[in-house]
Amino acid sequence: MKYKHLNKITLAHLGWTKVGILVILLLAGCAGTDDVSPTGTSTIDITDESESATPEGNTDDAADEDDLIENQTFSSTVKIEYAESGVTITNPLEGLGVTVTQENGDVTVEATVSEVAYELSGKTTDGSFKIYSEKKLELILNGANITNSDGPAINIQTGKTIFVVMNEGTTNTLTDSETYEGIPDDEDAKAAFFSEGQLVFSGSGSLSVQGNYKHGICSDDYVRIREGTIIVTGAVKDGIHVNDAFISDGGVIDITAPSDGIECEEGYIVINSGEFYLNVGDDGIAASYETDNTIDPYLTINGGTFEINSSEGEGIESKSTLTINDGEFTINTADDGLNAGSALYINGGKLYVKSTTNDAIDSNGILTVTGGITVAIGASSPEAGFDCDNNTFKITGGTLLGIGGSTSQPSSTASTQRSVILGSYSSGNYINIQSADSVEALTFFIPQSYTTMLYSSAKLKPNTTYTVYTGGSVTNEVEFNGLVLSGEYSGGTATSTSFTTSSMVTSVGGSTGPGGGPRGG
Repeated sequence: MKYKHLNKITLAHLGWTKVGILVILLLAGCAGTDDVSPTGTSTIDITDESESATPEGNTDDAADEDDLIENQTFSSTVKIEYAESGVTITNPLEGLGVTVTQENGDVTVEATVSEVAYELSGKTTDGSFKIYSEKKLELILNGANITNSDGPAINIQTGKTIFVVMNEGTTNTLTDSETYEGIPDDEDAKAAFFSEGQLVFSGSGSLSVQGNYKHGICSDDYVRIREGTIIVTGAVKDGIHVNDAFISDGGVIDITAPSDGIECEEGYIVINSGEFYLNVGDDGIAASYETDNTIDPYLTINGGTFEINSSEGEGIESKSTLTINDGEFTINTADDGLNAGSALYINGGKLYVKSTTNDAIDSNGILTVTGGITVAIGASSPEAGFDCDNNTFKITGGTLLGIGGSTSQPSSTASTQRSVILGSYSSGNYINIQSADSVEALTFFIPQSYTTMLYSSAKLKPNTTYTVYTGGSVTNEVEFNGLVLSGEYSGGTATSTSFTTSSMVTSVGGSTGPGGGPRGG
């Protein structure tokens, strides 16, 4: 601005002619170009224009009136109170179909009648609860603290539904032993809380489980969590292990385990709501059965909040179809963040998925995005932000951004929303894409080095020329893991990269192709 001082001197004092005045005005006009920001504009408004298309995949919510305890009747209650000095048993059905025995803190129930509730309370450092019955029952946890030195803390030997109620204001704790003794050969027992039948959890209390033998909680049928807080502080294998299904309608599930957080061995998983905090060695949530003609291990998420950290495995895995309809996800893994065996659908929600050694989002079959906001951070080549092994990758809505060593290329014939594939830019800076008339299409803070970026959004308009800027800053920022949803961008530097969205998929750099491929697990 070497001419700015002229603005402080009156032309009359200079006594110049009209020609001199014209020269000064021209000089002042030239000086003004030095002030223009490198973007060519003062600020760029950033707005969220994410649009959703018709959802695809699975919408099952696994609703079942029989799983509602309010639809059940339990007219009698057997109370069992533990203490270090012994066990106090109150059995109004003695001689009427319920037999309760105890030996050294181990309580065994044999029941032939229905509509019975069993209430456990008190503390024992060497005791257990075991029941034989062919009737539905209610199990009330009313401040029970049970540690068993030679087996499960709770062992349910019935194939019927067990309605587990964690009473309001109570904290309940179950701990099993490292080795089991005295388990009959014809019985199964493999968790601190084990059941042959269905476990349906409700109540606003909490349950803390330590699985020293194998799993924390296990059902050879299904587990449904309606409400309450369930904490698996540790296990030898899975936090929650089921055979047929896992369903969540709410509650808080906090699991620390060296293997899977939640595994369904031979069935499906449906999550409608709930808060999930999973710190695991293997998969966070897995429907792990290899698909055949009799079992479909699908996994459907209709809502919820998920914080998943896996040191060696995948975040969420289905050996069949994985459908995400809604929810908020923060997933950090070593292996794939999301993995599906045959199809992966993202219809909504907000997803941040990062893998340190593999693909962030990987479908071994088709991959379809119709809505939501997804940020996918894959590892270096050949891993990808989005990978579908050269199968159909369809984008019809939503906002998705993936970085990694490569990317699968969206199908130009199946997709209805435009996308662009770009090469690498420096980490620790913003990348901004804007049109010639300064309309923002993307602002993203680059978190790490990468080779390839895939971006798709309704902001990418047809037949529009865009320029890529780097650097700069954002004020009034609202962001989702680096993806700026609103604010004002300024101060960036134009790069040599520009492109025109004349086709559904525009490629101006980077690497396309399948990612790292499926891994075992």
